[in-house]
Order: sequence, then C-alpha cells, then structure tokens
Amino acid sequence: MDSLIPFTTSGSLVDCVDRKMLVVLRDGRKLQGVLRSYDQFANLVLEDTVERIYHQDVFAEMKRGLYLIRGENVVLLGEIDLDQEDDVPLRQVDWETLEPYHLKEIADKKQRDELKASILFEKRGFCKEGGEGDGY
Repeated sequence: MDSLIPFTTSGSLVDCVDRKMLVVLRDGRKLQGVLRSYDQFANLVLEDTVERIYHQDVFAEMKRGLYLIRGENVVLLGEIDLDQEDDVPLRQVDWETLEPYHLKEIADKKQRDELKASILFEKRGFCKEGGEGDGY
C-alpha cells in the first residue's frame, strides 16, 4: 500500500490519519484532534478538536468540534502519544479563568515584537516585512 503513494510532503501524512494530533498554527493557536483527512496542499480535517491555552503550569481547553485547517497556516503537526498524554504535570482550569492571562501574554509578545522590529529597522537597516500573523 505504501508503495502506491508517491513520496511527497502530504503523502507522508498517510500514517497519521485516524490518530490524535497536535497542530500549531501561524497565529499561535494550539489545536488537538483526530486527523481524519488531508489533501495535496496539507489542508487538514480534525475531528473532536479542542483548542488549548497555557499559562505557567495550567491549561484550559475549549471544544471546537470538526475543524478544517488550511495547510499554509500549519507551523507544526505532531502525533500525541496516548500513553504519555496524562503524565504531563499540568493542571486543567476553566477557559474563562485562564483566558485573561493568555490574552495578556499575547499582547505583551506583540509589543515586544514591535519593539524589536522597530529597533532592527531604525538602527540596523532591516526592512519591515511580514504582516499580521506572519510570525513564522
């Protein structure tokens, strides 16, 4: 069966179908779900998807359901080891409890990145490139 699939980037995803995966997107979101399908552009379909946010030693989850992810937005895709998934020393809290901390971290990171870009442009001669969500 494997010999029938040409060696391409998306062809290497065939072993990941029907497995629980972690997907990190360009905007920084982290999604977990079961990979059900993909295409030649690495567009992904995740089932039973949850979005996770983290702060220090706690995390929160929001159910997202069926999720279609455009391939150009994927930064990282990895399989979750179900045997070790529960061994992570993080404590789960409510989304509403953790979201303000998460949003503050995002705003702080954006401010630091803008300051770095400004210094690189003004003092080091770098050009201003990229746009919203183009951090990778």
